[in-house]
This record gives sequence, C-alpha cells and structure tokens, in this order.
Amino acid sequence: MDVISTGPVLIPTLGSASLSGQEYGSYAKSTSEGLSGLPVGYPTHLGQAFSWTGKQLQDRELHFVYNLNEKELIEIRSAKDHFKSLELDGDLVNRGNFPLPSLGPNLDKLSQDIHNGQGLCVVRGIKPDDYSVEDLTIVWLGIQAYVADQRGCQDHQGNMLVHIVADSSSTMKLGHHRHSTSAISFHNEESGDVVAWLTRNTAAAGGKCIVASAYTIYNILAAHRPDIIRTLAKSDWPFALPHFQCRPLLFYHESRLVMNFGRTPLLGNATHPRPDHLPKLNDRQREALDVVEAIAQAVQLEIKTQAGDMHFINNLAILHRREGFVDGESSQQKRHLVRMRLRSSRLRWEIPDDLKQEWHNAFDMDNYQTWHLEPMPGDVFPLRKYTN
Repeated sequence: MDVISTGPVLIPTLGSASLSGQEYGSYAKSTSEGLSGLPVGYPTHLGQAFSWTGKQLQDRELHFVYNLNEKELIEIRSAKDHFKSLELDGDLVNRGNFPLPSLGPNLDKLSQDIHNGQGLCVVRGIKPDDYSVEDLTIVWLGIQAYVADQRGCQDHQGNMLVHIVADSSSTMKLGHHRHSTSAISFHNEESGDVVAWLTRNTAAAGGKCIVASAYTIYNILAAHRPDIIRTLAKSDWPFALPHFQCRPLLFYHESRLVMNFGRTPLLGNATHPRPDHLPKLNDRQREALDVVEAIAQAVQLEIKTQAGDMHFINNLAILHRREGFVDGESSQQKRHLVRMRLRSSRLRWEIPDDLKQEWHNAFDMDNYQTWHLEPMPGDVFPLRKYTN
C-alpha cells in the first residue's frame, strides 16, 4: 500500500489496497455518476482532534505521554497509604479515598482529552518494582478512578482484570490473542468507552502498542472510497461473538463517529475457525476489512512501552493492535499487561443501540466481581471458542 502526502496528513493510495486498477476505475466511474456516496447524515469530513496521524503525534510525544514528576510520585504513594489505612477492600478505591490534590486536576484534563480530544494517553513514571502486586494494583485503580471511574466486567465469570501474557501450554492458548506472541490486527474491545492497560513487564523484544484513529480512517474513506463507509455502516455484518449478531461496524451517533471493529469475530482464524453454519462475509465486506486495516497501518502510531506505563485509549474512536514479541528468560523480560474496560460517569459517550447490550453486561448488571491479581488457570479465565 503506497502513501502520498496531502499537506500534513498522509493519505493511502487506495488503488493499491485490495483493488485492481480495473476495479478501482469502475468504482471511480460509478462515483462520478452519483451512484455511490456517504450514508444519509454522515459528514463529508470529521474535523475533531481525534483526526490525527501517527507521524503528527510521534513528533509531539509530550501531547500523549504524561510523565509523572517526583512530587506526583510521592503524592501517589501517600494516597495509596491513606487508602490502606482505611482497611477497605481493594476494589473500593475511588477519588474520595485516593486523594491526589495536585495530580488529580491534571488527570481530569487527561480524561477530557481521552474522551473529547486526541483519544489516548500514557501515564508514565510508576516503577512496578517499588510496589507489591497488591499495592501496584491499588495505585492502578486509584489513578484510573480520575480518568474513568466505572469498571466493567470482562467475561461471564465476572473477571475485572485480564492478564495478557504469553502462554504456549496448549494450542488453544497459543492461538488466542491474549496468550499469543504473534502480531494481531487492528480492533476495538467489544465493550468499554476506554480500554486501559497497566504494563507490569515488557518483552525482551517487540510488543509495542500500536494505535490508529478511526476518525482519520473515516476522513480518508470519505474522500476516496465513500462506498466502503456505506458498507461498514450496513447492519449485515455477521458477528460470531460474544453472541451471533448482525450489526454495523461503523456508526455516526449523536454527532460522533463510533467504530467497533474486529476481523477475527467475522473471519475466524486457524486456531478458531468460523463455524460453517454462520453466514460468510461477501466480497464487498472482505474488501472493506482489508482497506480499513491497510489505512490504519498507514496512519498508525507506535508506542514503545515501558514497565509501569498505564495506557488509556478511547475504545470508540481509536483502533489498537499489538506488535509481535519475544519474551526473555527473566520475569522482567516476560511481557505482562493487565487490561481493564472503563467508563466515565461524567464524560461517557452515548452508545448506539446495536452495542448497548455489551455495555449493559459489562457495566450495568449486578455481576459478582472477581479480582485475580495474577494470571490464573484457563477455567478461571475462560477462553472463548472464537477469540477476540
């Protein structure tokens, strides 16, 4: 896929993204004749701060990495000690009992930026080796309480923390995104306004967090391939998980673009083949998936992760994926992320009807919550037959 420059934004040349010259020429002819265009109500361009490219953000890292200073680190430790003095269960951490008088207002600004700005932030400076696992988790929950205060269940067993670690103990685990060391394609989590990771350890090599703006992808498609936006917005995408459902991948809802995208629930993979009885994607849909993936890779931002990093990503406006990685021999060189799905009671987005059930299951049901601070066997963290 080639990339051409149009001022400050890189535009992929879509003629090389899964389209032959003849097909692209036919499409251009139909567009010029007015036979294809954007869905009704969809804008021709999205001008919000979400519309960035990786090159733009890489040149101004300070705009998305918040480096904690010594005063703030001392304040965090003091807040952790205060919370522990209350002798409360660890999952009861909130803004009121984890006081951050200096850092808190800055975290509020970061929350605004995640929900209404560029859509991502990395809080950097915590040293995991300075804390026990229990204390590190309290700090993680305390900081995120200022970014997004509602925490979502991540499976039917009520697991609140998902440990993303390499595990080759079975073919099923080896092929599952959560336990594989391979690169994975761009996607959104199935629920949560904000997806967040605490990096407890990094790999010996690789494992970067890679993100791309759905708003930038949309603008490129609106200018060059509006027919693909029509395809993405149709309600005929046959998802295999978390339950069979036909719905769009793309929404324009309450004047906001919302993307809920993933290849594996629609295509399956070698470890998790798609059941034969489910509808297959048509050629138009397969092309749309390929073009979105190609554009995302052309405009992506790569973030080299450090131990202690806390990533917060707008799960409705930003796609994410992982670089392949290799673990080392020591525990400090074995990649270990702890994922949570979050929502802000103040800044939450309105969720399209087709996605509401998953948000309800995660945030609104009176589920029993389980908080495993370390990776547990497969029956505790069940792996679905069809990976996400």
